[in-house]
Amino acid sequence: MSRGLGRIERFLSRAQFNRAPWLAVAFGGGICAWFALPSAPWWLAWCGLCLGVAGAAMALRPLSGHYPYVFRAFWSVALLLMAGCLTVWARSATVGEVPLARPIAGTFTGRVLEREEQPAHGRDRLFLAMREPGSDRPIRIRVNLPHDVDSLRPGIGAVIRFKARLMPPAPPMLPGAYNFARAAWFSGIVATGTVLKPIEIVEPGPGEGGIAVLRARLARHVLGRIAPGEAGIAAALATGDRGGIAEEDAQAMRDAGLAHLLSISGLHVSAVIGAVYLLALRLLALSPWLALRLRLPVVAAGTGALAGIGYTLLTGAEVPTVRSCIAALLVLAALALGREALSLRMLAVAAFCVLLLWPEAVTGPSFQMSFAAVLAIVALGTSDPFRRFLGPREEGFAMRVLRHLAMLLLTGLVIELALMPIGLYHFHRAGVYGALANVAAIPLTTFVVMPLIAIALALDLLGAGAPAWWLAGHAIDLLMGLAHWIATRPGAVSLMPAMGNGAFLLFVAGGLWLGLWNGPVRLLGLFPAAVGTLMLALMTPPDMLVTGDGRHVGLVGDGGERLFVLRDSRSGYVRDNFSELAGLTGEVVPLRQWPGAQCNRDFCTVPVRRDGRIWNVLIARGRDRVPERALAAACDKADIVIADRWLPYSCRPKWLKADRAMLSRTGGMAIDLAQGRITTVAQGQGAHGWWRPGT
Repeated sequence: MSRGLGRIERFLSRAQFNRAPWLAVAFGGGICAWFALPSAPWWLAWCGLCLGVAGAAMALRPLSGHYPYVFRAFWSVALLLMAGCLTVWARSATVGEVPLARPIAGTFTGRVLEREEQPAHGRDRLFLAMREPGSDRPIRIRVNLPHDVDSLRPGIGAVIRFKARLMPPAPPMLPGAYNFARAAWFSGIVATGTVLKPIEIVEPGPGEGGIAVLRARLARHVLGRIAPGEAGIAAALATGDRGGIAEEDAQAMRDAGLAHLLSISGLHVSAVIGAVYLLALRLLALSPWLALRLRLPVVAAGTGALAGIGYTLLTGAEVPTVRSCIAALLVLAALALGREALSLRMLAVAAFCVLLLWPEAVTGPSFQMSFAAVLAIVALGTSDPFRRFLGPREEGFAMRVLRHLAMLLLTGLVIELALMPIGLYHFHRAGVYGALANVAAIPLTTFVVMPLIAIALALDLLGAGAPAWWLAGHAIDLLMGLAHWIATRPGAVSLMPAMGNGAFLLFVAGGLWLGLWNGPVRLLGLFPAAVGTLMLALMTPPDMLVTGDGRHVGLVGDGGERLFVLRDSRSGYVRDNFSELAGLTGEVVPLRQWPGAQCNRDFCTVPVRRDGRIWNVLIARGRDRVPERALAAACDKADIVIADRWLPYSCRPKWLKADRAMLSRTGGMAIDLAQGRITTVAQGQGAHGWWRPGT
């Protein structure tokens, strides 16, 4: 045992072990453990195990003089793993609200808490406080107010009466799909819906005022100053309101790897703070009296901090923006103290602060992508080859520019490689040419578009902003043209089926090892990343996808190139989920065109050939009453039966009976016939408050 401890101690001492980043990773790991473990007994067991490891390390403290790194790592990591679990558990218990038990329709009365204008979607989104019908429990709901129903925009604090159908927040449609129920739980939302008739204002709001109203007025001002195609982008950059961005433009930005430009985060906050910092520093330096009596970097840092906080509040103070603001404030503090501005320790402090306030963010793509990008930048920037390549040397101006341009392209490539697994895991698609697109798009946005919008807003105070708005519109048009051109290149988008947790965790482990260690030892992180890549390359789409209500069924063709669906849903959301989770592009095909399929108004029988075996699948498509004897005979011939209705006990297929009774407990499912494996939504939910399975 002492020999093993000695080897670990020597490894940690020689590898220039930086403890702070790994402590932040341990805290985040405890949060992830709470999400992964199913119920309270498991969470308590986890905390007990961590406490036992920490206690054992403290009991062996006399040996710590020989192995200081090892024993400090044991007790500190164990305690932070426990602290992460307890933090997110407490957060869930304090902010989570039990969702509605079932859909309800009627006329309701509520007070407007927030309003988001979404002109590109032809609606406003209202967040309301009201009493739950039947229990008088105070609840928070979210409803959409379509403009074709009512163009009235109630103010914040107004009491309105409206007719709507309220639904509990939707769980994932299929395994691996977006979990809106979990997001709503941590936002305190218990129901969503759409207003069906014009609303009635029972009590007007307290009047105009507040940052939210200022933000809405500023967004409307920007939308009225530029052409509709560019106005949504300008409003998003100025106020964080993305409701004016057309869906085709947003999709092009995602496919081109430029979606981060639409979300107010590190790039935008850093640009605002950096511009104000440099401007304040230059202006203050013009006064010799101030320059001799004040520490101008400290004053400029304070000015930049105020600008960053103001911009964060103006853009809605969403979690990604607040996270970026905290990180930027830490950078300013480092500059004011004369410390290294961008380091792993600073990144660890920022991550810890965010996870302490919003522990649920660790499971979201925004947190993962932003910190992965910064980690990639810091790891690359602090590496010896990078520093040697950018080090000062005798050379011409053109060669120096080319060298910096090459490193900018390399940085973009490294960031793209770091973000691609995260994008594939959460969205099942990733832009391939994002590194190339960002080389042009980031400078265009940072040094052209955002300054022009700021100048135009400032000139609007004098009524002279039209020329600046004209230039800003053309710059945004150039940005969107780049996004659409990149998104339409052959092979611009990589689609993958839903990635398993194992492959994703290997990517994360490999990336953290590469980013947080120093020296050649960091290259060991390539091994888990390579294994994850191999698992991803060998991944095949499931043979069948079934939604939680049983109404929508998708079958992947024998060649894995086409997706056949039971119902041609008018909902693009359903089609997109099926295509993305199957990793297929192109239009879906009606199930009746499947070779050998036979359909009537009640059922479809579909023969599915996999690995030399034919699976007979019986799928319900109607709601009419079917004689039980005929249904039982059809079930006897089937291997799998799928129905959006309750089926009698006499219906007994050979392998799987997925009717309403089963699907209400399992949620949506993905079926792999070759391996005989069924993956359900319920398997990843446990007994967390946002999951309410049927009984």
